[in-house]
Amino acid sequence: MRLGLVIYGDLNLVTGGFMYDRYMVEHLRRQGDTVEVISLPWRPYSLGLLDNFKGALIRRLRQAPFDALIQDELTHPSLFWLNHRLKSRLPYPIISLVHLLRCTEARPAWQNAGYGLIEKRYLQSVDGFIYISRHTRQVVEALTGSTRPGTIAYPAGDRLGGLSPEEITAKVRSPGPRQILYLGAVIPRKGLDILIRALAPLREADWHLTVAGSLSTDPGYCRTIYRLISRFGLSHRICLPGVLQGQKLLDCLRRSHILAVPSFVEGLALVYLEGMYFGLVPLAAAQGAAGEVITPGQDGFLIPPRDVQTLSATLATLLTDHHRLLAMSLAARERIGRHPTWEETGAAIRAFLLQMTGAQ
Repeated sequence: MRLGLVIYGDLNLVTGGFMYDRYMVEHLRRQGDTVEVISLPWRPYSLGLLDNFKGALIRRLRQAPFDALIQDELTHPSLFWLNHRLKSRLPYPIISLVHLLRCTEARPAWQNAGYGLIEKRYLQSVDGFIYISRHTRQVVEALTGSTRPGTIAYPAGDRLGGLSPEEITAKVRSPGPRQILYLGAVIPRKGLDILIRALAPLREADWHLTVAGSLSTDPGYCRTIYRLISRFGLSHRICLPGVLQGQKLLDCLRRSHILAVPSFVEGLALVYLEGMYFGLVPLAAAQGAAGEVITPGQDGFLIPPRDVQTLSATLATLLTDHHRLLAMSLAARERIGRHPTWEETGAAIRAFLLQMTGAQ
């Protein structure tokens, strides 16, 4: 197949969404398909809307010899009107890859209503969907009021390997502080401030928090985090090394016990899946798709948005009951072993694309 992929920015950006796109492209190319990545500039939302009127982009898409065009839904501001102009002129189908709709994120309702109108028009302009979860599919169909061909292709967590049950048992039984890991950009939606407030009362427990993620995405929020740490006197218990990759990330996952990313809403965060391979007990967003992988109280917990009290009580249990922590760590590793791998996810996407192009 000859495929196009429209994204914002660089496919090598270190985020779960871009990693998903990258693994999809790598799988397709391994199967002998060609994939042309069309990178649009990542600008403020309002400026992205102007891409709909760019003649060069319109001509490029009209003249491209694709069998199908995949668009990361993140680029919807640049395509919501352009797609409708092109639809009758394109010889190939447009497929939207949907991670998380912007209009479902935590912000004032009037803002999400505006985003929802634009996203709805975009979603109605495509021929099919690749969804990362059942939840994502349900949200899209609720917004558009209709169904189109689609496939659910879950992100996977097996790229970094993991630990065996024996290694997980040894880690949990080792003395020393319980290691908590926050893995993700330091932005409001991920709930790091909620996590710090939940940990502040747990001074009698022996714990340490590592915040592994970009400190430059939202500088104002990052300053808020540093002020919270200082206010609660937790500088000796919390470290913020920034983005971790390669061996440093592996070492961090190997020594950690709990993965706490209490986001307000998530599609299906890749970090939950990767952490479970190392026996980390995930504390995840209750709103979104995490419940499709996590069984609360068995192999993780789903935390309601901004619920400091519930998060604090959950952390207290895991930090003080080592038998419970061990049982849940092993259950998390067992559960993720039944989840699709990246190879299986890529195969599901390719099968759907073959169906949509009539190449099967």
